[in-house]
Amino acid sequence: MTNKSATLGLALGVTVLATTLAAAPVLQQVSSSDDWCRDENWGNNREGVCEVREYTVGTSGATLAVDASPNGGIRVEGSPRADILIRAKVVTTARTQERAKGIAGAVTVTAAADRVSADGPDSLRSGESWSVSYRLAVPTQSALDLRSTNGGISVQNVDGRIDFKTVNGGVKLTGLAGQVRGRTTNGGVDVELDGTTWQGEGLDVETHNGGLKLAIPEHYSAQLETGTVNGSLRIDFPVTVEGRIDRQINVNLGSGGPRVRVRTSNGGVKIVRK
Repeated sequence: MTNKSATLGLALGVTVLATTLAAAPVLQQVSSSDDWCRDENWGNNREGVCEVREYTVGTSGATLAVDASPNGGIRVEGSPRADILIRAKVVTTARTQERAKGIAGAVTVTAAADRVSADGPDSLRSGESWSVSYRLAVPTQSALDLRSTNGGISVQNVDGRIDFKTVNGGVKLTGLAGQVRGRTTNGGVDVELDGTTWQGEGLDVETHNGGLKLAIPEHYSAQLETGTVNGSLRIDFPVTVEGRIDRQINVNLGSGGPRVRVRTSNGGVKIVRK
């Protein structure tokens, strides 16, 4: 290899290394005394560890996929920030404190601009467990793909394409815009709209085996579709509906607009004014 080739190869290697380091998430802080850990209860004859790991990563423009399975919840809040703040709460239980600490040390968190998830030990003894829940602050204009099992999902003040799915967890959606679609099984849904109409393509949310509450501002315009298969339907303000009101309604509020669809299979529906 000539000196020129060697220099070029070294330069390329440095560039690749610098790119890799820049893309890697930086763990900024680990805290076991965070308020988020305060309410953890390990149960009888169990010891536990709770620590909050914090990361800050740049945005990529791609959809941010967050997977809290197994046994973790997700909360996302839109903000004026230009980067993404990721807080991961790692909780482990075991027979002894030393063993719980060992399990926590084996839990790894992937925190990147397009993916947030965790991995932990598969070979656990009886009474041992680990879980990771997430709280994220993201730019208001963000695309999200959220998944969980045995954990709730909450999204606030985000405008973008948002897809979510959870099993055995409730859902809370506040002040959203864009195209929002999601499902939960065995969990309630609480939706709060804002403004005078939906900004974007619309909202489509469904739950099985859970109640549903939708809060709508005064003078809101939308195509409202809601209902239940097994449960009561209550609307706390007058609407004009053609035909008989049963457990399913499809009605224009105000001057109409994008579709707001919220439904449940087994649970009551309550529509209220904010």
